Amino acid sequence: MIRKVATAALIAAFTFATTPSFACTGISLNATDGTIVRGRTMEFGFPLSSNVIVIPAGTALTGTLPDGKPGLGFTTKYSMVGANAVGQTVVLDGLNDQGLSFGLFYFPGFAEYPPVTPENCGKALAPFEFGAWVLGSFASVDELKTALAQSGAVVVDTPAPGFGSSPSHYFVRDKGGKSIVIEPLGGSLKVFDAPLGVVTNAPAYDWHTTNLRNYLNLSVTNVPPLDLGGLKLSQLGEGAGMHGLPGDFTPPSRFIRAVAFTQSEVPSATGDEAVLSAFHILNQFDIPRGSVRDKTNGDLELTQWTAVSDTKALRWYFKTYDDQTIRVVDVQKAVEAAKGQIRTIKMESEQPIVDTSAEFMSGKQAAGTGQ
Repeated sequence: MIRKVATAALIAAFTFATTPSFACTGISLNATDGTIVRGRTMEFGFPLSSNVIVIPAGTALTGTLPDGKPGLGFTTKYSMVGANAVGQTVVLDGLNDQGLSFGLFYFPGFAEYPPVTPENCGKALAPFEFGAWVLGSFASVDELKTALAQSGAVVVDTPAPGFGSSPSHYFVRDKGGKSIVIEPLGGSLKVFDAPLGVVTNAPAYDWHTTNLRNYLNLSVTNVPPLDLGGLKLSQLGEGAGMHGLPGDFTPPSRFIRAVAFTQSEVPSATGDEAVLSAFHILNQFDIPRGSVRDKTNGDLELTQWTAVSDTKALRWYFKTYDDQTIRVVDVQKAVEAAKGQIRTIKMESEQPIVDTSAEFMSGKQAAGTGQ
């Protein structure tokens, strides 16, 4: 089963998270060599204790209904790698061996799930189980869209003990560059094409795209001097074209920033360069410890980990709050090493600090030349 609701780990985790919140941000980049890259930050109000999970093709998984009974049963057609949470066989963010990538994002106040009925219970998944079904079953966005149109799966409001509902929406991108956002609205899964490759949280995706109209003035070009009746004014410093770019951590503001940064990014020549560019952009959304906190219980929200998927090379990269070293999991190598079993790779580690005090460059520097 993908997830047993009444596990001690999940009960303990969610007991301390009565009002948790995601502030995740997702972006996409394209390299000129054809590489399609997708990246995201993961924020939450308590430790998710994520590790890398490797789920091979041929793995039998089962969804969970709100009463704990089994829902949709399926066997994975494709292998996948990604991040789980609190030791569960779930994929919050990941990549499969066909180059399809997936990310779960919190969607509070707007998710509308259907009731469980005798007709849909056999197709039902919990919100946090949807990722494993997507990555295990499909090779492209078009395949997934067709399956959803044919009611291939239903997401129901399966609660977690001590936490209740887990409202979520989803971002999916394939190696061809097609992107969609999937949201539970009006009791069904609504699919939005997402050509900008950006997603945050509430409200609904189409609201965010409409809100972009309020920022048409933003430009990467510096503002030229202005003459006001003989009073000549010029910008105080670089970056005046982006004046008015919202800098707070709310979902609408992060959406605008994500679009601004990804659309202005100079295209990378290779996939490796695009991966590094994605991490640089995602650094703009890091939440330092203490800058976002819940007023009721004092929970601190921070960027627990950041991940980037290379859908061409089939590599899933990540770094964590406590270790900014970028690490990579090659999907094919990980699956081969797993030997048909579900395996995990530890994500948490300690940041190495390298002492370069005596690592001089070769040659003698000439005094006063700077060489």
